[in-house]
Amino acid sequence: MSDEAAPYKAMMEGLRACFESGLTRSLAWRSGQLDAMKRLLEENEEAIGQSLASDLGKPAQEVLLGELSLLYSEIRHARRHLKRWSRPRRVRTPMVGQPGRSWVQPEPLGVVLIMGAWNYPVQLVLSPLIPALAAGNCAVVKPSEIAARTADLMADLIPRYLDPHAVEVVQGGVAETTELLKQRFDHILYTGGAAVGRIVMRAAAEHLTPVTLELGGKSPAVIDRDADLKSAARRLIWGKCLNAGQTCIAPDYVLVTPEQRDALIQAMAASLEEMYGSDRLNSIDYAKIINQRHFQRLKEYLNNGKVALGGQVDEQAERIEPTVLVDVQPEDPVMSEEIFGPILPVLTVDDFDQALEFIRRRDKPLAAYLFTGNRQSERRFVDQISTGNLCINDVLMFMSVPELPFGGVGMSGMGQYHGRAGFDRFSHLKSIMKRSRFPEITIRFPPYGPLKMRLLKLFG
Repeated sequence: MSDEAAPYKAMMEGLRACFESGLTRSLAWRSGQLDAMKRLLEENEEAIGQSLASDLGKPAQEVLLGELSLLYSEIRHARRHLKRWSRPRRVRTPMVGQPGRSWVQPEPLGVVLIMGAWNYPVQLVLSPLIPALAAGNCAVVKPSEIAARTADLMADLIPRYLDPHAVEVVQGGVAETTELLKQRFDHILYTGGAAVGRIVMRAAAEHLTPVTLELGGKSPAVIDRDADLKSAARRLIWGKCLNAGQTCIAPDYVLVTPEQRDALIQAMAASLEEMYGSDRLNSIDYAKIINQRHFQRLKEYLNNGKVALGGQVDEQAERIEPTVLVDVQPEDPVMSEEIFGPILPVLTVDDFDQALEFIRRRDKPLAAYLFTGNRQSERRFVDQISTGNLCINDVLMFMSVPELPFGGVGMSGMGQYHGRAGFDRFSHLKSIMKRSRFPEITIRFPPYGPLKMRLLKLFG
């Protein structure tokens, strides 16, 4: 064994021993960990806000809205329903299985790995940890090293509040993550890009470890002919500018008819002025780009199409003004790669049918948005667009509903969590049947014959 691998092997042995001791199976322990996580957030809101401001320039209200409030909601929901989720789930036993009863018993998987992302470096670490602990697992948490100050804070706080025998934090970059992925876990949840997602899957395959991948993608927004353009513009701008567009479910492009385009852009301009004023690069309510690499990548996208709104940059401050692009071609880089920044291409389509076709020709998105007042359009969008998550007449807000499973489909990810879906994701749903010894029904035993065959067909 190499010197680099030794600490990870020792860590995993300790976590396995903790899990095998049965400590984490107790509902009292699980509830206690959820309560401790709530205290972690409550007692360190200021420090969390400072770390997020340092890494991403997040305003205090975005810290509350995009990180803390979602976590508080998830913790409350899991705490309230934990006992019910953990109970045996009765299922019907058919006649051929009588006398007997059948049920599904959730049990913890063991030791799970949670790999967070840099754009919401608190929420995307702790949100999956909530159902992992609620389900009774031990866990290794790997914060993203890109949001360095917040990763340091999580590494400091988690062992102080959560059971250090059951939850470990691993920091580092590629080398550390590579060694970590060589270990055998019982489940891996990764949030981030598809390139690293493939690496995670290959590593997991060595141990036949199941994975949940939250990968993002290009989330479309469609403006139907009878949509309220003022409302649509305000909500699109908010969803695109939150965290400076560095949100995996942010609207990535807009499809609108030619006769609506200019009116929509005018409404967007009014919304930008209302929310961020005229000096948007220096607005105290607007975050920054995470680092220079991502800043330069986004800056290149400004050369696609034509700038209709915004377009100003501040390289030293790593800020890009909220920008709306028009005359973008479907094959342009800004339309072939996930933007992950405050740039919103607006493309024109002839009608609703063409919008649906445009989306269906591309990879399945993590989220899809429709603005409409037409129930028929709403039904068609729901029926015909395959997406991880869907929202009508708003963006992002499905995240506020703890019982809605969150996850991607196809290239935007696999597996879901949040609420009971998260509890089940980190549980093995064990199938159990209990038979009574009497009376013994003999139709399944040899010798076979015509009468037994008829009875089996009748009761099978």
